[in-house]
Amino acid sequence: MDLRQLQAFLAVVEHGGFTAAARATHTVQSNISTHVARLERELEATLIDRSTGRPTEEGEAVLTRVRRIQTELASLQADVSSLRGSPRGTVRIGIIGTTARWLTPILAETVAANSPDIHLVVADGTTRAIELRLLDGELDLGLVGLPIDDPEIRTAALFDEDHVVVGPQDHPLAKAKGPVELADLAKYPLLLAAPGTPFRQEVDETFRSRGLRPQAKLEVDGLRLLASMAFQGFGIAIVPATAAPGWVGGPWTRIDVEGMSRRTVGLAVRRRGMPTVAAQATVNILRGIIASHAAEVPGLHPLGTSD
Repeated sequence: MDLRQLQAFLAVVEHGGFTAAARATHTVQSNISTHVARLERELEATLIDRSTGRPTEEGEAVLTRVRRIQTELASLQADVSSLRGSPRGTVRIGIIGTTARWLTPILAETVAANSPDIHLVVADGTTRAIELRLLDGELDLGLVGLPIDDPEIRTAALFDEDHVVVGPQDHPLAKAKGPVELADLAKYPLLLAAPGTPFRQEVDETFRSRGLRPQAKLEVDGLRLLASMAFQGFGIAIVPATAAPGWVGGPWTRIDVEGMSRRTVGLAVRRRGMPTVAAQATVNILRGIIASHAAEVPGLHPLGTSD
């Protein structure tokens, strides 16, 4: 087994067939076919379905490993280059949408100013989507809602964020003179985060601690969408504070509720493999931004940065 075989296999998968793989890698189809066939003989398994050009079940298992190997090779080159100067290389970071909204501009500016040889790629996604992409090696770092229970991922809490309730200005709870009780909130159908997500787990635990249970009008896997529906008058929603910034216009209001909990946002990385020098530098920049700027964002509360 050698790198040419792995690269040929990866090219077939990524380009959808042997001919397309040969064209993309500037070689002839017979070379691609030979390398893949040798890899299959060594592994004693068919990796590519010749009728579709797609990986078989065994091929999918190999694909995950091959992508990790490719990532490690790119990391090796970047680390060696970094030893001759400032950190360099591509750092791919996934950030949950509400955090990405305020953090990404600061992160991009700070990286450009302090480590101009780092190429930053930011992916906006849910905690679960970012978790899966970390495990697949598609991302180097993630800023996600905690906790994450996967043993293959290591996390460190960065800040807490208030839970807030937003909804139409004409909702009965919006007309209350002062904060309402959690028991009052429990009487109404709510727009809630999807079951199983870290944010939903926190919401459920808040209600459970008071002997209550939230009523779901709609469950949505996407906190910005959840907030947008509340802004548009579809109902009242429990969202993180950054999902409801003051500059968003429209006929909605924030409803003060006693006893609302907070969510924790943290850094996530794969346990296996060593982060590149560029990724480590980006983590240090992230920690500095959180320490310096998180408290300036309404509803955020910086935490210690130890693992």
